Amino acid sequence: MRSRDGNRNLALRLCSIIFFNSLALNAGEYLISYRYVVKDTLLYNETLNISQAMTKCDGKPYKYLILENTNNENLKKLVSKNSELFLEYIHKLGLHVEHQEETINLQNRSTTILTLKTTCFKVDFNDNFAKISPLK
Repeated sequence: MRSRDGNRNLALRLCSIIFFNSLALNAGEYLISYRYVVKDTLLYNETLNISQAMTKCDGKPYKYLILENTNNENLKKLVSKNSELFLEYIHKLGLHVEHQEETINLQNRSTTILTLKTTCFKVDFNDNFAKISPLK
């Protein structure tokens, strides 16, 4: 014979499983890379690539950024609306810097490349904001 407590525990377990799965489904993992090229003091190329991760990324989130979100779960659109803030955030995370300079016949040429290698980011979308944090 079953007790009433056993039925309540089963219902409580089912509710908690549904709740935690809904939280996990609201978060996504994205791969983001960035490249900024300057040739002879002029911006030559700037590329920001964002794609959803096909496999689960390992690591713990750190140094998060919160962007205002208006019920939009498309990270590319959200980042394009807040591009300056997001790029400033990426620069603070740390970029690989490559610089080449040469002088031939008193003509100076330089190339500087800033690169954020492909990094996995965890993105939590809520009603009013999105929390973006890299995984380390």
